[in-house]
Amino acid sequence: MPTTPTATAHAWIDAHAAAWSDWHQTIWDYAEPAWREYRSAEWFVAKLREHGFRVEAGSGGMPTAFAAEWSNGAGPSVAAYAEYDAVPGNCQAASTRCEPRPGLSPHAAGHTDPHSALGIGALVALLATQAAMKSAGIAGTLRFFGEPAEKVQGSKLVHGLRGYYDGLDAIVSYHPFYMLPLCNTVRWDTHCGAYGSRIYSFVCDAPETWPQAASDSPIAAAHSAARAPGANVSLATMFLLTKSTTESMLAHTGGWSLNEAILTAGQATADNLPAQLAQVNYAWRAPTLAMADAILDVLDRNAEHAAAVGHCRLVKRWVSRTRPGVANHALAEVTYRNLAGVGAPRYGAQAIALAREIQANLGLEPMAAPFLPACEALIEPREAEARLREQMPAWQTNWTSDDYVEMTWYAPTVRLYIARPMLAVPPGYAGYPAWVSNALGGLRPCIDPTIAVAGKTIAGTLLELLTTPAALRRARAEFEERTGGARFVPPQLPRDFAPPIDYRWPEYVTTARGREWWIPATPELDRRTSV
Repeated sequence: MPTTPTATAHAWIDAHAAAWSDWHQTIWDYAEPAWREYRSAEWFVAKLREHGFRVEAGSGGMPTAFAAEWSNGAGPSVAAYAEYDAVPGNCQAASTRCEPRPGLSPHAAGHTDPHSALGIGALVALLATQAAMKSAGIAGTLRFFGEPAEKVQGSKLVHGLRGYYDGLDAIVSYHPFYMLPLCNTVRWDTHCGAYGSRIYSFVCDAPETWPQAASDSPIAAAHSAARAPGANVSLATMFLLTKSTTESMLAHTGGWSLNEAILTAGQATADNLPAQLAQVNYAWRAPTLAMADAILDVLDRNAEHAAAVGHCRLVKRWVSRTRPGVANHALAEVTYRNLAGVGAPRYGAQAIALAREIQANLGLEPMAAPFLPACEALIEPREAEARLREQMPAWQTNWTSDDYVEMTWYAPTVRLYIARPMLAVPPGYAGYPAWVSNALGGLRPCIDPTIAVAGKTIAGTLLELLTTPAALRRARAEFEERTGGARFVPPQLPRDFAPPIDYRWPEYVTTARGREWWIPATPELDRRTSV
């Protein structure tokens, strides 16, 4: 019989393994993308209410977000959260071959990181912690947030601005991970950096004012009449101009990056009229806010010139703008101690057989030990930090991006990584196609160890914080030192910032043909390969 609250929580997770494995398959199969995670959010809300949590659905004005709370009396308030958004264009079945989920196009969304294992791993931890609190009479409050749209870093800054993180004593942020050396560890000093994402809309709403009239007619009726270049021209100009100026934005240091996505909007028919609306979304990652602002300055100037070229009006809309993250060694030590007590994920015979089958289907010689060794090994946080620092200049204090960084400015926060299943690369092999890691995230024997380790580690961490006032005091003192006074960085968007939930984000739709991905499945677009 369990003798400690942590042992009780671990036993709960083991006893409910079949149930939470099914839960994960549900969210993994929903695979709903950013701002459109309707079924996923509804599922989490129902499950939390079933377990006695008070839940606010649609928190922060975000339809697919939620905020849940359960209390066992006066005491500390600790939190975790779920993410559940998937990525368009990554529809993959839980299979050892490259194939979409049944009835869907490969262009539909799928879980890549996978956030399905993030959300269920955190939920399992929460419910196990609740069971241990009830059993041992531990006082305190559990809070749990549904954080949609992480792939566009959309919700946490909104929850923070609206006050949802106020009053928390500690937050555990968890993510399945694969980027060495941060597989089974916690971040020490080098947390994620700044992020910006903005949609530029080009609107050609006065094409008649472009040239003088082509004839004495008030309407340029001829298909060959001169017309305003229009929104498509502005978007193409912005796209090419930004490609041409990217090298001039910043020096090639610090690991910054810039990506774009063209949103589907405006006309869907090629006519002799100029396109009225075209939209492009730029997202950028940088170690510092100053670097992020330098990128923004060039983007804004490019957009203004591109709008003028196409005779368009420019509309700018923020998607996200976050601050660099803040470390907390006190929480990191507690969390890693609990991770060390659980151990790294281990892959059994079924997982190994599936991994070898994937390799065979790719034309590779199946390996005796097909999983990346780092997936089954712990790495001490200071050692991971030292290896990570080998890749960056001494001045750089933050690296890559994730919107958990906003949480670090509201309460002491730890960033936990548990390895997702990844295959070892044979010598001379160029690398696995993306579908392989996506499929591993849906194959139960491969992904369930990640969920189990995450759930047990988070539960143990929350219980230690709830029952050890000194640990919370150390975490709070460090938090105040790192964020107080001149070190404080204010939010980068106003408190009334409205997330762009009304824009044309990819989603599943219901039509006369039934429920389908918003890009209909058509034969010429659905050709598949076996690799």
